[in-house]
Amino acid sequence: MSMYIKKIAKEAREASYKMVNLTTRQKNSALLSMAKALRVNKEFIINENKKDLKAAVENKLKQSLIDRLALNDERIEEMSVSLEEVAKLSDPVGQIISKTKRPNGIEIDKIRVPIGVVLIVYEARPNVTSDCVGLLFKTSNVGILRGGGSAIHSNKAIGDVLKESLKRKGISFPVFFVVEKIDHKIVDGFLKEDKYIDLVIPRGGESLIRKVVDTSSIPVIKHYKGVCHIFVDKTAYIRKALRICINAKAQRPSVCNAVETILVHEGIAKKFLPLFKKESDFLGIQIRGDKKTSEIIQNIKMAQKKDWTTEYLDLIVSIKVVKDLDEAIEHINCYGSHHTDSIVTNNSKQAEKFVKEVDSACCFVNISTRFSDGHQFGLGAEIGISTDKLHARGPMGLEELTTYKYIVRGEGQIRE
Repeated sequence: MSMYIKKIAKEAREASYKMVNLTTRQKNSALLSMAKALRVNKEFIINENKKDLKAAVENKLKQSLIDRLALNDERIEEMSVSLEEVAKLSDPVGQIISKTKRPNGIEIDKIRVPIGVVLIVYEARPNVTSDCVGLLFKTSNVGILRGGGSAIHSNKAIGDVLKESLKRKGISFPVFFVVEKIDHKIVDGFLKEDKYIDLVIPRGGESLIRKVVDTSSIPVIKHYKGVCHIFVDKTAYIRKALRICINAKAQRPSVCNAVETILVHEGIAKKFLPLFKKESDFLGIQIRGDKKTSEIIQNIKMAQKKDWTTEYLDLIVSIKVVKDLDEAIEHINCYGSHHTDSIVTNNSKQAEKFVKEVDSACCFVNISTRFSDGHQFGLGAEIGISTDKLHARGPMGLEELTTYKYIVRGEGQIRE
């Protein structure tokens, strides 16, 4: 097994030196070819995905995980469109960040360059395979993609289709590697290959991410979980607040940008909560509320302290009635995961206070937390979402997959 790991890691490093010679035109042409290949081969990909879905049902995986795992025409089309949008974006590689000329005549350029070799560790979302290949390829990085065992057939199928497309474009060296062995020890092995791998990005549940962080000798960019909040201010338009909160919870509850806790100003709670409860009952959303919430709406579960830090990834939401914006901000900064938090308000001063004081990667005003997404931000796709504060924060697109180097030119100057 160690030989398998070492071989892939070494080949990835060697390929990264070749990647820097691909032009933007070559990369964009290849990305469009990959997008087309996904559409042409969607029946093959969906059939392979059915093998994973069958195994998931047999292994009694949670419905939320099966939802993440499933591929259909619509999701494959989204994957194709994502690759096309990445092709349209400006190539950050080679961009000059700054230029300086020193008094002695030395000229210093600070330019964007690829990170090199990036290990992506993810779980049951096979569309991640395509998204990561596109973003890494556009930024001239080489990816080692280790998806979860539950999606092995889907990931391999997507990888095979994309590799064949690249070959037809005359790119003969490997630009990404799909790890086909599902032994959990494989991940531990790759996480020690700091000689060849420059960065690790884990995408998945909190337990996976914490294990990667604890094991890795390579720098890791991550977010542990998405405990996202919406604060419904007393000045909010009721119907607008209702639409935003329902969308943030129910549109796709199994993802990290779904809302998990709704904070409601006590001045609007008696009007808002009964309407939210009615919509929730219709959609099958289970409410866990604090004491004040339970006094306004009945037949809900009482929230426990652990609910305020729980990422449900399901049709469950916790609700707390707060006295004002200060209490809402205090709650978010105390219990949140610094991922994405939103305020619904008709007061611009309240909105500005919220976005200034909430310590999260993404702070929204009058929109659903579901917009916390690289595609929605115009990044084409995202390689992941970071709640770290160094190098990258929030949805990570092309620029976050580059670092920089200094190019210094002179005419024979020596240091005295």
